[in-house]
Amino acid sequence: MNEFSFICFDLENLMFFSCGQSLLVPSLHWQHTPRVNGLIPDVDDATLDHERLLDRLSTYGLAELQIEGDGNCQFRALADQLFRNPDYHKHVRKQVVKQLKHHRNLYESYVPMNYKSYLKKMKRSGEWGDHLTLQAAADKYAAKICLLTSFRETCFIEIVPRDNSYSRELWLSFWSEVHYNSLYASGDVPSRRPRKKHWLF
Repeated sequence: MNEFSFICFDLENLMFFSCGQSLLVPSLHWQHTPRVNGLIPDVDDATLDHERLLDRLSTYGLAELQIEGDGNCQFRALADQLFRNPDYHKHVRKQVVKQLKHHRNLYESYVPMNYKSYLKKMKRSGEWGDHLTLQAAADKYAAKICLLTSFRETCFIEIVPRDNSYSRELWLSFWSEVHYNSLYASGDVPSRRPRKKHWLF
C-alpha cells in the first residue's frame, strides 16, 4: 500500500499558525490515511463542529470565502485558491479525476468500492470531493493543501504531494463531512459571494 504525506496536528500541541508562514509544530505526528466521505453528522453535532471551526478561524486570524454549497464545494474552494475564481471548479474536478485515472496504482487501495465506479461517480458535477481527491489535487498541482478542520482532536491537516515537492500552498477550511471553504487572512477575503447558502447556515 502506498503511503501519502498527510500530516495531522493535535490542537493542544499546535504552537503557531499563520497563513503564508511556516508552522512550528512538535516533531511527533501521525500519518493520516486518505478515505472517502463518511456519514453526514446530525444537526446538533454539525452545529457544534461549525462553532469549533469558527473559534479556530478567529484564533488564527483567518477568514472564509463562503463557497457555494452545491456539492462542488471542495472543487470550488480549490479553484478559488488556484485561480482566484471558484467558477473554475469543473476544470479542477476534471484534472483531479484525470490524476486519479492515470495513476490508479497510487490511489485504488484507498477506495472501498469498484475503482471505475468511483471514478465515474467523482466525474459527476455535484459529487462531493473526499480526502482522496484532495491528495490527487495536491499531486496534480504540486501544492501543499493546508486544511483547518472542525474535528475535535485534529485542528490542522497538511496534505503534500507524494514526492514531497510543492510550489504553492492552498488554504481550505473543512467543516467535517459537511462543507469546504477557501481561506484568507482576516481582512483579505475577496468580496465575491456565493449564489447559495451552504448547508445549515
